[in-house]
Amino acid sequence: MSLPAVARPDDRDVLRAAVREVHARSGMSVVFAGPVRGPGFRIDELVGGRTPHLRGLQVRSGSGLGGRVLREGRPAGVEDYGRALDITHEYDGPVLAEGLRTVAAVPVLVAGVPRAVLYAASREGGSVGDRVRDALSRSARRMAGELAVRDEVDRRLALLAAETAPPAGGDPARWEEVRAVHADLRLVAQETGDAALRDRLLSVCGRLAVLGGAAEQAPAVRLSGRELDVLTQVALGCSNREVAARLSLRPETVKSYLGAAMTKLDAHTRLEAVVRARRLGLLP
Repeated sequence: MSLPAVARPDDRDVLRAAVREVHARSGMSVVFAGPVRGPGFRIDELVGGRTPHLRGLQVRSGSGLGGRVLREGRPAGVEDYGRALDITHEYDGPVLAEGLRTVAAVPVLVAGVPRAVLYAASREGGSVGDRVRDALSRSARRMAGELAVRDEVDRRLALLAAETAPPAGGDPARWEEVRAVHADLRLVAQETGDAALRDRLLSVCGRLAVLGGAAEQAPAVRLSGRELDVLTQVALGCSNREVAARLSLRPETVKSYLGAAMTKLDAHTRLEAVVRARRLGLLP
């Protein structure tokens, strides 16, 4: 059996959300951003623009304000873009055509690697205030966190694809790794704020569970998401306290979810519940 594929959501949706968030929070009239590709990036998202000159602009590392931010990996800003002495001026044409003067930019860093550059700009001169810096930094951190989650999902799925083997006749150690990755993917699904990604992850988890056996007919048993989360961790050998720590729940809450799952599965012990769930294709 092969691992079911899950398409990574288009990262442009995260970039678009970050631009809109900065625009709403910073008070700056123009906000734009681009994803890093190779030695530079292209402005793909723009809010508040009056001309077409910035959209699609290719920015090279080290060039202009954004290129400087990309190369140095840290925020920077200028009070009067056209007269700034600490940046190069290859992009004065489109920037000044848009009427921009005060411009700030931050890199979006994932594991120290720049993945995008976010800008906030105003057509009036003046210093970049704390409100602007805070809005840019918050959105950059949020975007970096979401991209890190997506990267981890890709890594886990690649690992899973390499390790997957059917339980009957397969390497038991590899199958236990499949089960551990299944549990991790359920945890990631609960942590991500991306609803589309969460749905895809839970769909993959469900299809992986069926690979584990489904020796019995389609189950009449329906476990809630939290009941299945708890049982997934129990199947790895976790105690109630360990499950509570992993799922950010109270131990008594874990006990309640586990009890409900055992009742639905007509199981009298934790082990019996896990075995029954695997036979029904609810766990791998």
